[in-house]
Amino acid sequence: MHAVSGRRLGAAHPRQEGPADLRLVPSALAAWATAALTLHAPPALVTGVVLACLLTGGGLLAAGRSRNRLRFRLRLRNQDRTPGRSRPRDRSRSRPPGRPPGRPPGRARALRSRAPVAAVLLCVAAAAVSGGLHGADTRRGPVPRLASEYAEVTAEVRVVSDPRRTRPRITGDHLAPRAVLIDAEAERVERTDGGAATVRAPVLLIVRAPAGTTSDGPAASRSTAGGSGARAEPHGPSWLSLLPSTRLRVSARLVPPLEDGGRIAGVLRVHGEGPPEVVRGPSAAQRFAGRLRAGLRRAADGLEPDARALLPGLVIGDTSRVPPDLDEAFRATDLTHLLAVSGANFTVLLALLLGPAGRAQHAERRGLAPRLGISLRGTALAGGALTLAFVVVCRPDPSVLRAAACGTIALLALATGRRRSLVPALATAVLLLVLYDPWLAVSHGFLLSVLATGALLTLAPRWSVALRRHRMPPRAAEALAAAAAAQAVCAPVVAVLSARVSLVAVPCNLLAEFAVAPATVLGFAALAAAPWAMPAAEALAWCAGLPTGWIAGIARAGAGLPGAAVDWPGTVWGALLLACAVAAAVLAARRLPGRPWLCGLCALLLVLVVVRPPPLVRVVTGWPPPGWRYAMCDVGQGDATVLAAGDGAAVVVDAGPDPVLADRCLRGLGVTRVPLVILTHFHADHVAGLPGVLRGREVGAVETTGYEEPPDQAEFVHREAAARGVPVTRAVAGERRRTGALAWQVLWPPSRPAPEPEGPNDASVALLVRSGGLTLLLLGDLEPPSQRALLRSPAGAGLPAVDVLKVAHHGSAYQDPDLMRRAAPRLALVSCGAGNPYGHPAPSTVAALRAAGAAVLRTDEGGAVAVAGSGDRLAVARE
Repeated sequence: MHAVSGRRLGAAHPRQEGPADLRLVPSALAAWATAALTLHAPPALVTGVVLACLLTGGGLLAAGRSRNRLRFRLRLRNQDRTPGRSRPRDRSRSRPPGRPPGRPPGRARALRSRAPVAAVLLCVAAAAVSGGLHGADTRRGPVPRLASEYAEVTAEVRVVSDPRRTRPRITGDHLAPRAVLIDAEAERVERTDGGAATVRAPVLLIVRAPAGTTSDGPAASRSTAGGSGARAEPHGPSWLSLLPSTRLRVSARLVPPLEDGGRIAGVLRVHGEGPPEVVRGPSAAQRFAGRLRAGLRRAADGLEPDARALLPGLVIGDTSRVPPDLDEAFRATDLTHLLAVSGANFTVLLALLLGPAGRAQHAERRGLAPRLGISLRGTALAGGALTLAFVVVCRPDPSVLRAAACGTIALLALATGRRRSLVPALATAVLLLVLYDPWLAVSHGFLLSVLATGALLTLAPRWSVALRRHRMPPRAAEALAAAAAAQAVCAPVVAVLSARVSLVAVPCNLLAEFAVAPATVLGFAALAAAPWAMPAAEALAWCAGLPTGWIAGIARAGAGLPGAAVDWPGTVWGALLLACAVAAAVLAARRLPGRPWLCGLCALLLVLVVVRPPPLVRVVTGWPPPGWRYAMCDVGQGDATVLAAGDGAAVVVDAGPDPVLADRCLRGLGVTRVPLVILTHFHADHVAGLPGVLRGREVGAVETTGYEEPPDQAEFVHREAAARGVPVTRAVAGERRRTGALAWQVLWPPSRPAPEPEGPNDASVALLVRSGGLTLLLLGDLEPPSQRALLRSPAGAGLPAVDVLKVAHHGSAYQDPDLMRRAAPRLALVSCGAGNPYGHPAPSTVAALRAAGAAVLRTDEGGAVAVAGSGDRLAVARE
């Protein structure tokens, strides 16, 4: 029959498999919701919920059991009591008229309806107990009280996660100090007055990052903590080399967590920058896992930068080497699940053992195990060992735990020889994980992981069949259906978390999917080979680097498209609106295959929205205006000005605090070539966005002030320029340059010898720019003393009245009135962030400019500003 039908024995078909077994789904959802609600509930309420559920559920089960006994007794009475003979009762005689055969009586139906309700109530009770106990860990004991007092303590803690470095963050005009974050569990706390207590409280360790540490995160060497035998730490293990299960003794200030109701009882801000004091080393399993992880990083050291950063993250979830711009590219294309060690990684490993996923749910014995002669139960034991090793090496993150739990349940079904259903397996995994760790119930990563898996198990098979029905190749149909189903279900949650919707997520996931399996398999092979044969591991890592580099290239290319993402309300109402839009799009897509011309039109519209050709964007939005001369980008609390130089070229003055915003502004203006980047001074709100300016553009040089303070940010600029082969020069007053119709003169700072500036602001580069008959004065962040000195200097003595003024220091109250009167601008531009804590721009400054006859435009109120015109005609456009 199967030969005639053209389908192999055991092949899957969603419409022929019958309805999905959903009996465990209500219990899992009820436990999930209960755990989330009881984490922060008072003990009395939790106790009441538990007792009510136990009594009600137990009563339902007891009532059902008594009814069963009664029915059994009645059945015995109706049997024939002839001595020596026993005859089965004729059921047709006792069946009430009108009831079809095989239908259970009303009492039996009632009994069957009570059992699921009782199961849900018992699961709710168990989840309430688990959630209440875990939530109490963050409230009981002396740790919360000492944290509220900001007490100085000496604590013994057990590390429960890999150390991680904080991402670069702008605080005002400075880059926030880097720190090492470590999740731990406090086991003993000693106060300064001599009192001590044994506790069990989850805490977060914050350690100031030692000077000179690299951005690669955990070092490749873990000689003391990881036992890899690589280069030794001269003074013991570093904070970044600590492994889970290590016990430490720290002196710290105990402070409350920033978010109330989180899973930590307090934050330990560790004193000093010295090495940690290790009380007891990590367990043997963690040492071996650390050796494997360190070996993979060493094997990947010779790869291209993107592949070198991405391979450990793709295989074991180690994202310490992933730079911020690549991380942002993965977020913009919704590929972050590849860096979270999702179930896809574990699926690939199980597929090697059990066989392809499409065949495994119908015929288990199709993988590597039967070819090696491993028995059915031996395969299950091997899979269990693989699951345990996967969790230890990749760390018990939400997605790892969910994938491992699903795989364990599937292996149990395999060991008993029973067929497995993946929807009940997912429900059981959710139930067990929420009971084990109720904090997963409020984890966004866990929610996205479960939603994506559910979509792959329910929607994707049916969508795949529909696509194959319209003559799409099977492999392509399965890949497209999987990517579309996961994106459709997860998009509303992602919109709430990031306040945006990715328009390139489906094609990027589709293109990346073909590289995930080879990268994962080769990466795990390199991981396993690294401790024993590093040359072989390096060769395997090189092979894995090819598909890994492809994935990174897809992420960067997708994120680089002008319309890769659109802003969306990050609220519950925004999520509901997006869910309705997705549902409408799915319903409309069912009608598209019959209308090829409509399919082509929709595809063309999507391409135009994503690519955003500049001529079309200019016609639709009016941005950028034709013939624009200057543009001030909206980069938040910072500065970024673009001076048009013709034919897609522009001189960029300052880069703002965010590379993504700087890159987005230049792409919107159609700038592909930058002859010169001028950085007025080295404060982070002016230079931190430099990677976004350099990304994908031809840059001639970077010109800066000669006062290189703060030194860490000056070093950042030199490092970024050197990495791309861009020379760095210094601007000096009196310098004149021209490119095309654009000309400018440097007014400040003066050449040496000159008085030492009081700070970086007073050393800002000031420019007088001319283009198309318009003049623009850019003052950087000059303070009043330097503004007055500029007026007295030879370069500023002949300063004319200007058309446009870029107000100094984001419009702060500290301005020199004589300079404003000399400039006498017709238009004043203020670059500042909405709701900034500094009160920029100052009302007094805005009032003074308006009193002098200038129109004042602010980026915090209207976004980016572009100036066009020539001579007496001045035109302004907003983005």
